Amino acid sequence: MNEIIDFFLEPYKTATTANIILEVLAVLFGIASVWFAKKENIWVYPTGIISTVIYVYICYKVELYGDLIINVYYTLMSAYGWYMWTRVIQGHHIEISILNKTDILKAFGIFLSTAIFVIFIYLYFNRFDRLTDYFDTFTTGVFFAAMWLMANKKIEHWLLWIAGNIISIPLYFIKGLGFTGLQFTIFLLIAIFGYLEWKKHLNSSRQPA
Repeated sequence: MNEIIDFFLEPYKTATTANIILEVLAVLFGIASVWFAKKENIWVYPTGIISTVIYVYICYKVELYGDLIINVYYTLMSAYGWYMWTRVIQGHHIEISILNKTDILKAFGIFLSTAIFVIFIYLYFNRFDRLTDYFDTFTTGVFFAAMWLMANKKIEHWLLWIAGNIISIPLYFIKGLGFTGLQFTIFLLIAIFGYLEWKKHLNSSRQPA
């Protein structure tokens, strides 16, 4: 048990108090954002923007360029999602729906182009030298696609979050961001319940009046 605690706390022995506080704040706002997403509440985006902006700074400081790119993208997509969720078309807000063939192609295109871009970034900074970098490449593509699908209220975005979170949990502990690893554990649980709740909502909306 002590070994586990030491593994969690060791990276923070050299961290500044300010950086620890920032990571905790980013975690709290991140959890709030995913919780609001589960509830299909517009506050998913302002809370998410606060979290991702903080993470941009944290990832820059610890040279996690793949994660930095993810959070810059999250910030931009949160602005886009905020617009999409509040936009009114023919008297209605955007509704939860399932993927069609066009959505699948777009999501795969986002995943593939993102993964290739991250590879070039790591090569440029001469940082493609750790096992975690390969997983970063994959999860970045998954999360980019998931964020776009969420902005368009596609229920399958939860499945991508679940897959990405399962991979990310051990990675963040290895990277020395223990609080973030705990955050992704909570993300995983909320994503599972979020998928079930959105599915229930989708099924009820399909019931004849």
